[in-house]
Amino acid sequence: MKLDGQCLCGAVTVSAETETPVLRACHCDMCRRHTSSMFISIPTVQESQRVDGPAKSYRSSDRAERGFCARCGSTLWYAMTRSGERNLAAGLFPGAGGGQMKYEFFADMCPGGYALAGEHRKLSSEEMIALIAPNDGDKT
Repeated sequence: MKLDGQCLCGAVTVSAETETPVLRACHCDMCRRHTSSMFISIPTVQESQRVDGPAKSYRSSDRAERGFCARCGSTLWYAMTRSGERNLAAGLFPGAGGGQMKYEFFADMCPGGYALAGEHRKLSSEEMIALIAPNDGDKT
């Protein structure tokens, strides 16, 4: 399935293919600071991703960088610096790319002021650290 989207001002356009349009929400401190909420991504085929326009990135830790539009500031992606895997923001695509919520990351860090409805897998900080940093204990 091909996805086409854009940032708030339209200066950055994004396209990618997805095999499984699912949504993943991250509640870690950095994602919440970057978006003022949770970061919701949609998995896409890495080789199919195309980003055109004034996209910039910020290296937020030894492990990650976060993309944004240089004109309007819209969140574009979260990328793992070691693997190069880029997770595109679901909000770039109409209807969040048709995805359904399947995962919440750092679910124990979700603020009390909001919660996601429905049945989906919720991974705690401990579970996420075991997945993304099994040897060094680094968070995001």
